[in-house]
Amino acid sequence: MKNIYVIGLLGLLLFSCNSGPKNPADQVYINGIVYTVDEANPTTEAVAVKDGLILAVGTTEEIQAFVGNNTQTIDLQGKTMTPGFIESHAHLMGIGYNKLDIDLMYVQTYDELIEKVAEAAAKAEPGEWITGRGWHQDKWLKMPDNAIKGFQTHEQLSAVTPNNPVFLAHASGHASFVNQKAMEMAGITPLGNENPRQEVEGGEVLRDELGNPTGVLVETASGLVRKLIPEDTPERREKALELALKELAEKGITSFHDAGSGQNFIDLLEHFKEENRLTARLYVMLSSRQPELIQEWYKKGPHIDPDHMVTVRSIKLNMDGALGPWGAWLLEDYEDKPGHTGHETMPISLVSEVSEKGLQLGFQVCAHAIGDRTNREVLDRYEAAFSKFPEINDHRFRIEHAQHLHPDDIARFGELGVIAAIQAIHLSSDRPWAIGRLGAKRIKDGAYVWQKLLQSGATISNGTDAPVEPLDPIPSFYASVTRKTLKMLPEGGYEPDQKMTREQALKSYTLDGAFAEFEENFKGSIEVGKAADFTVFDKNIMEVPEDEILSTKVKMTVLGGKVVYQGD
Repeated sequence: MKNIYVIGLLGLLLFSCNSGPKNPADQVYINGIVYTVDEANPTTEAVAVKDGLILAVGTTEEIQAFVGNNTQTIDLQGKTMTPGFIESHAHLMGIGYNKLDIDLMYVQTYDELIEKVAEAAAKAEPGEWITGRGWHQDKWLKMPDNAIKGFQTHEQLSAVTPNNPVFLAHASGHASFVNQKAMEMAGITPLGNENPRQEVEGGEVLRDELGNPTGVLVETASGLVRKLIPEDTPERREKALELALKELAEKGITSFHDAGSGQNFIDLLEHFKEENRLTARLYVMLSSRQPELIQEWYKKGPHIDPDHMVTVRSIKLNMDGALGPWGAWLLEDYEDKPGHTGHETMPISLVSEVSEKGLQLGFQVCAHAIGDRTNREVLDRYEAAFSKFPEINDHRFRIEHAQHLHPDDIARFGELGVIAAIQAIHLSSDRPWAIGRLGAKRIKDGAYVWQKLLQSGATISNGTDAPVEPLDPIPSFYASVTRKTLKMLPEGGYEPDQKMTREQALKSYTLDGAFAEFEENFKGSIEVGKAADFTVFDKNIMEVPEDEILSTKVKMTVLGGKVVYQGD
């Protein structure tokens, strides 16, 4: 009897040893609707994860075979999982500072802006700077009666802030609004015999008919005041980054392309990485507004992070302004501002110089271009650089925004292999008034022409340009597939033949976003061996009626197998 018991015990132990999987997963996600963005296996139900990478993809039954004693099982309960969303053009510290400064993104009138500033002034010490961002005059319900050149003037602002300098950045980042005290400190004075016209290369101090400054500074003119604002403390910078990362996680974003920053920002990211505080992967574009920074990086070359957390291998060129302040550089006059075509904000020769250096040293070039003139000038210089170095054929140069194109230039994106880094949400926000700037023909032929770009063979990566627009990718996804405003207008969408399919829109926010940073073999789709970066939604954004997309919420964000956000 004793021997039978021992044999039985040994058999049980042997059965226990053999019953578990040979390669158990750390986590399994089961019972979901999983969109993989893998053409060979577009949809599935479950995913197994080990060591931060995808171990297996399949049915719930197949994936449960990877469950071991220490495996965490996450039941998706029918929710929709996609690869982690990739924000391919935004400004991380701007997102954080928007939460620390006055957020003017949602003000609907000039009076409301004044109220918010007055509240801040009541709490500020005399002489303390009051800063904010997000106002956009074209989105207000009405303009003030005393508007000049399409903008408000500073009198009301100055009246509520007699003791504090004020700097309020436009939503686009291409203009600012300042008060009397800030202008006095910057030496911006009325024109007269003693004060000849104050020219600012690449910008403009807007003035009334008598030469008095209105308080609106366009493009580089904003620097006259911005440079006077005291530098932030290290503590405030850390807080801004913390808040921005929290926002990314809450919005389902696992990777982020920062569209132009300096060494201090890169150092801060590295500090957060060392302390294991990063909850998103960062791809940083070096700002060409800091020439000495670019020269330093030319000497040391790109930094491609083997941990895929902080990579620096691209250079951002700011080549024109925004459409709102009439700063985008056009081939023909603005429809609503005859005699004005906008302007370049940096010498166009810089594109040639940086492109050739970039090709030789391994840096991707990402040029901001909104107007059709700027897009053409940039494409011309990219093409010349590619011809000069024909042996370098995987450059993946980008045009950031690619918003308003001449029909003759659309096919060049595909022909040259230039990525169009768009922000579909700009159509929702800008299209209702952009037709006034460009006219119906230019809008129809070359504005927000996503299908034409895709048909040219171009890659489109998607984003929001936050904090110019809210960071949430859902409205941008909605704009991609409907071409409507966020009020769901007009019926059928603007220029509906240019809508993306839902599959195209999802790919633009995942795999093509990864391609735009040379990471498509590591992330961007749910395939074995790739990063376990996932976004989980409470609704099936690929199937629900259009009018339900905007009410979709992120329920979970996963980075490298670790849950960095879980909704209620």
